[in-house]
Amino acid sequence: MEDLARDALWLTVTIAGPLLVAGLLVAFAVSLFQAATQILEPTLAFVPKLLIVVLVLAALGGWMSDQLVEFARGVLTDFPSLLE
Repeated sequence: MEDLARDALWLTVTIAGPLLVAGLLVAFAVSLFQAATQILEPTLAFVPKLLIVVLVLAALGGWMSDQLVEFARGVLTDFPSLLE
């Protein structure tokens, strides 16, 4: 049962990682730009992050769904052994 929890947490980190890293890098770049130009427009911070996260999700969405399907298939296949 501990293996299942560890695998589920690792899958969560693996799937969420690229989205979070992309959002973090864009947020850092936008904050540097805002600090340099002193433009403090809230939409300037939100729109680029949204666009990058959507692009990363579009690019890696197939891989992410494959990972989730493989995990679900493994859990459902090994379900009888998990009950023991």
